[in-house]
Amino acid sequence: MENKNNVTEFILHGLTQDKTAAKVCFSLFLVFYATIILGNLLIIITIKTSEQLNSPMYFFLSYLSFIDISYSTVTAPKLIYDLLVEKKTISFVGCIAQLFAGHFFGCTEIFLLTVMAYDRCIAICKPLHYTNIVNKHVCGWLVAASWVGGFVHSVVQTLLAIQLPFCGPNEIDHYFCDVHPLLKLACTDTYIIGVAVAANSGVISLTCFVVLVVSYAVILVSLRTRSSEGCLKALYTCTSHITVVVLFLGPCIFIYMRPSTTFSADKMVSMFYTIITPMLNPLIYTLRNEEVKNAMKKLWSRKVKRSEK
Repeated sequence: MENKNNVTEFILHGLTQDKTAAKVCFSLFLVFYATIILGNLLIIITIKTSEQLNSPMYFFLSYLSFIDISYSTVTAPKLIYDLLVEKKTISFVGCIAQLFAGHFFGCTEIFLLTVMAYDRCIAICKPLHYTNIVNKHVCGWLVAASWVGGFVHSVVQTLLAIQLPFCGPNEIDHYFCDVHPLLKLACTDTYIIGVAVAANSGVISLTCFVVLVVSYAVILVSLRTRSSEGCLKALYTCTSHITVVVLFLGPCIFIYMRPSTTFSADKMVSMFYTIITPMLNPLIYTLRNEEVKNAMKKLWSRKVKRSEK
């Protein structure tokens, strides 16, 4: 079919068409987004200013917080604004840009979570060689590889979407632009592209999830020979990471590891990796981490002392 495009903008259905519910959601998601920005900024500032938080784990955590801020900013401001307007539109170029940015930051976060699991696996299984294996140079390359991997994935997803012909209708039953809703609107057979999308996004999510499960299985086997105190400390550290992985990768696998079909539950499921997980990450990593909490207390006490002078 000739690749023609008669659509210059898309109409988003958003979360709800009910005006009362929209006002409630506006207040709720405004708080969520503010929590994401402030919470993750606090994590970044605390790690960058603390001399105690200089291990690779916190180096990766600071980048995770930065990605969470960026990833949520791709969808949250538009979502919040659309809850107050009757006609929710986004230009074709804006839609493709949102798709690119969403997959870029989302896939980068998946790779970074996998890197963080590798870091914990080495730290617990080979503590004597940890500083030599995961040094600053290696950390930099791992983070760079995560960004490059996210970029390559996003370019592929965007190229798959941008070549689709759109003849109308132009209504997207979602609160942001994503591949599956766009495939539903395309006026051509999208089976092959749908398989390519699943092979790209779904396989990445599933593969990283399997790698993560294997790494934590290796950690559990390694902990059998440790003292109870050391075992509990290691499990305490890993539990936070496992919680984030399940909340983020579980919904990603549900959305992308399937053919080009959409379900009514997709919008709610997408909330977990676009809004909920970025908001919970600072809470998960601070409430369960004494080192971060102590560093935050020191940072706060320094600010109080400066303000009293």
